[in-house]
Parts: sequence; structure tokens; C-alpha cells
Amino acid sequence: MIRIGVLGAGGMGNVHARQYRKMSDVELGFFDPDPERSAKYQQTWDAKPYSSVEDLLKQVDVVDVCLPTDLHREFAEKAYAHGKAVFVEKPIAGNLEDARAIVQGAEKAGVPLMAGQVVRFFADFAKGHQLVADGKIGKPAAARTRRGGKAPSGLGGWFMDHSRSGGVLIDLAVHDFDWLRWTLGEVKHLYARSVGAKTGQGPDYALTTLTFESGAVAHVEATWMDPAGFRTTFEVSGSEGMIQHDSRTNQALRIATNSGTVTENPLAPLDDPYYKELSGFLEAVKNGSPPPVTGHDGFMALSIGLAALESAKTDRVTIPQKL
Repeated sequence: MIRIGVLGAGGMGNVHARQYRKMSDVELGFFDPDPERSAKYQQTWDAKPYSSVEDLLKQVDVVDVCLPTDLHREFAEKAYAHGKAVFVEKPIAGNLEDARAIVQGAEKAGVPLMAGQVVRFFADFAKGHQLVADGKIGKPAAARTRRGGKAPSGLGGWFMDHSRSGGVLIDLAVHDFDWLRWTLGEVKHLYARSVGAKTGQGPDYALTTLTFESGAVAHVEATWMDPAGFRTTFEVSGSEGMIQHDSRTNQALRIATNSGTVTENPLAPLDDPYYKELSGFLEAVKNGSPPPVTGHDGFMALSIGLAALESAKTDRVTIPQKL
């Protein structure tokens, strides 16, 4: 039995609890300072409430940080001080100083760390990555992604305060920045424009053009200003074909090559990406193997996002920093 301690009973804390409840070898506990949310969480998930963060840290094996982004470093470091494995929701932090401290802190403490870049575990994105890696479309040349819907709020509306959430480039586009880096390699430089970057408040919409060290280019659209609801798309073109996906029109990949065009559905009925993400982390903790997504991966996804935010604020081409 592995004891999980979730910090935060908000949106992502509930998403994670739903997955942990599918695992027979997990004992689920949590802490949230809000009495009403805490009571609801306990009742919904039959989870053990802890009286304080310190109480939780003393008794669990793994700490799952589902708190606002600007609190990630503080509570990851508290977990390291108790020798606990840590899962941190995306983005790994709100700035590179905190992100670097989170990654290096885990290394110094000798504990596993995983960043919650869950898009890698969505079946369509995982399959798209694998097709590119297997050379099914030849040498990748260009990619395009789109992600977003209505603006989130969060407790006290913290998402709309970009100093806390980072805005759409940090909180949302970080998913696509991670997937594109995983699929196409390191980013050489980028250029971005954003509705909210210069004001730092409210709903946001951003466009980012990335140039990769391989020579490939990508265009990332991210929005909190789409009243039609949430939608994701991606398209990758190469020397021998292309792959496409649009969550709003279908649940499949369209693959076009010289051999013809086929549609493939990579989704299984119980193929929940959050379950695969969290169970993959717990397996790594149990086996002493590297997590499916490393702290370094989380750092680089954030670095690309922050470079995009800087570009949107300054109207200049920027270069992501390395760890």
C-alpha cells in the first residue's frame, strides 16, 4: 500500500483523486485549509483529512502538489525536507528560479520528482508523437497546435491574475510547448503575441511561432477567450506526409502519406490520461525508475512559456533558457 497526500482540494486535486480511487494499492489522504472544500473532498473520495501540511508530510509516502502555481516551490521543498517523492502539477513553477530550485531540490534530496505535463498521456497526442518518432511522415518540417476555451477562474479568481497563473502562455500553452519539444526537439528561438501579456490581467489569447534546432517550425495558438468551449488540435507535416487531429470534430488521427489517407482511433474506453500519468509516476516511485516526465522536462516547458511571455511583452524574438 502506498500512501498519497494531495495538497489542495480544488479542481486538479479532485481530478487526481478520481484516478487514485481506481488504484487498489493506494491510501488517499489530503490537506486543504478551506473547511467546506475539505469536507466535500473527504465525503466524495473517502479520503483521509490531515490536520495540517506537517501532519500530512509525516505520514504519507508521496506528495501530490495541486496548489496554485506560485505555491509549488514552497510545498515541494517542504516535502523534500521529509524525504518524500513529489508530483507537481503543471506548470512546475511560475518562474525559472523556483523551477530550478524544485528540480535541483529533488536531486539533492534524492527523491523522485515528476511534472504534470499530462498531454503526453492523451492517446491522440501520444500516438501523434509516436508516429513522428517512427518516421511515418518523414522528416518533420512544420507543426501547428491549438488549445483553449473559456477562461478558468480558480479560487478567488487567481487564474486571471497573471502574476500568479502566468496567463495563457504559462498555464495553458505550456502543454503544447512540452509536447512539441518532446516531439520535435529543443527550441532555438521563438516569437509571441498576446492579448493579456502586457496588462497581466484577465482573459488571454496568444500566438507563438517556435523555431527548433532541427530547423522545424511550429505555430501555437492558446486561448481563454473562446465561448464555444474547450478544443485542442494539432497538425504535423513532414517530408513524407502529415498527421492531423481536432478534438471538436472527431476522436481520431487523420494520417496522409504517399500510400493514401487513413483514420486511426487510438482511444480505449478506459484510457484516461490522468490515470496513466499518475499510475506511471507511482510505478516509477515503487521501482526506483525515472518518472515518465522528468523535472527537467517541466523546467524546459516552463522556460519556453516564459520566453514566449517575454516576447509578447517586448515584441522581440527570445531564446528559452536551459536548466
